[in-house]
Amino acid sequence: MARPKVILFDVNETLLDLTPVKESVGKALGGRPELAPLWFTTLLQYSLVATVAGKYLDFGEIGSACLRMLAKNHGVELSEDDARGAVSPMRSLPPHPDVIPALKRLRDAKHRLVTLTNSSKAAVADQMKHAGLTDFFESSLSVEDVGKYKPHADVYRWAAGRVGADVSECLLVAAHGWDVAGAAWAGMKTAFVARPGQQVFPPGPGPGITIPSLAELEGELDRRS
Repeated sequence: MARPKVILFDVNETLLDLTPVKESVGKALGGRPELAPLWFTTLLQYSLVATVAGKYLDFGEIGSACLRMLAKNHGVELSEDDARGAVSPMRSLPPHPDVIPALKRLRDAKHRLVTLTNSSKAAVADQMKHAGLTDFFESSLSVEDVGKYKPHADVYRWAAGRVGADVSECLLVAAHGWDVAGAAWAGMKTAFVARPGQQVFPPGPGPGITIPSLAELEGELDRRS
């Protein structure tokens, strides 16, 4: 694999630990933390519903709406304000333990680092600031600016244009099989971070790199370039 011109990082679950918001969502669902993964999956589903329908809605707005839908399905009354409160920890998530050391190594190796997220511009700014990650990235790209959610191919191509690179010169790093598949289909290089509970999408293009944590990324890039 040739050295990528830019490394693009997914944010939620890839860089940031979703445990606090999953706990908050589980509490809002009547003490059912096992339903939190279903909430996040439903959030992703309806973000794609909006994209396919040619509409753009704020990721947080979709998240709180999906939480109210899920609550209703399980006999829990949840107001709009309570739903928003339950998903608000999305803006203040901690980084996974491997993230800061890995970003330091990549920065020291002179890689250009950028985030690419489904979160809004305001939300990702809060996320990066709270997690102490802002200074590692030259910019933070949000799908808000293109009006479509990942994994739409236009998002990856737009992101490549924003960082001044051909899509084939970019590497997407993500812990979601759907994100890796979407980026690969759009022409990007990909690296899959095998966070617990995450899998690649078997019919999709296999990732160029598969690693158990971000700690291995710089070494893999160095070895393959």
